[in-house]
Amino acid sequence: MNLILVGYMASGKSTIGVELAKMMNFQFVDLDRFIEKNENLTVSEIFKTKGELHFRKLEQSYLKDLTSKCDKTIISLGGGTPCFYDTMIWLNKLDNVKTIYLKASLDILTDRLFQDKTRPLIEHLNAKEELKDFIAKHIFERSFFYNQADIVVNTTRSIEETLQNIIISLS
Repeated sequence: MNLILVGYMASGKSTIGVELAKMMNFQFVDLDRFIEKNENLTVSEIFKTKGELHFRKLEQSYLKDLTSKCDKTIISLGGGTPCFYDTMIWLNKLDNVKTIYLKASLDILTDRLFQDKTRPLIEHLNAKEELKDFIAKHIFERSFFYNQADIVVNTTRSIEETLQNIIISLS
């Protein structure tokens, strides 16, 4: 069984994923870092030199490869990964996968991302209100895909509570 974490940028997928992997004795893979390592380029460099569509194709290819070869692995997807190429439909059909949407509030996402604007989709946004509006629009567009996850967990509480909610939902 593999667990796939989906959610918006800064929703806690990597942080929760690492801790959950320790608790469950699973491996952890951050798909963005996996792509960077295999492509020898950062996500930002891929976006700038080859474009977003090329990056989305890489995500799909590497995700298919990982889910076919891995077991007892938690894979943290990039925020946009579930929104392209029927990824959520495909993932939810796999026998060896459970998808989990880590749902964070707009205010929390805005605060986290305002402090770390290194992500390619938001690096051009300077004002906090502008960032908040961008995130709200994006979440509205992406929530259709995120909500297709097998399990939806609110991440506005502590990491410990989020982990407990995931464990309870899996049992």
